[in-house]
Formats: sequence, C-alpha cells, structure tokens
Amino acid sequence: MVIFMNFDRENENYVYGFIGKNVRYYRKKKGWTQAELADKAHYSKQFISNMENNTHQTFSLGTLWHLAAVLDIEMYQLCVEPKEDKLNV
Repeated sequence: MVIFMNFDRENENYVYGFIGKNVRYYRKKKGWTQAELADKAHYSKQFISNMENNTHQTFSLGTLWHLAAVLDIEMYQLCVEPKEDKLNV
C-alpha cells in the first residue's frame, strides 16, 4: 500500500513535494528514466520514485547536492517552487 503525503504551504513538509516534482522535471528534461537517474546517482530506483511521488518523507542536503550534480543543475533549482508548466511534465 502506498501512502501519499498531502502538502500545502502551511505544512513544513511542503518543500519535499515540490523538490520531488523538480527532480522529475529535470530528469525528464534529460530524457532519463528513473532507473537511469538512479544508476547515475548510485541510488535505488525506488528511492528516486519515492522522491518524485511524495512518498519519501525526508532526504538530506547532501542528497539534493548530489542529485543536482548528476542532473547538471544548481542545487537551488531543485528547491524552487515549480511553475505550473513543470507540474505537467
């Protein structure tokens, strides 16, 4: 059973939701599958999937830094609330 976390701006966990959306956006922009990103980052596919689908509850700044490096973006790009167009990727 998968439990999805609900995020809203009043919840301190809100940031995890849009970080996951940004990971998905930049991964797809590279044309990579979750498995390909997981392989390049040396994480499990399940970890990437959980991050992108708001089912992973926490991750470290080191994880964000590492994923940003693998995706060839600046870390802050994962931490910016996405515009509506990124949500539909």
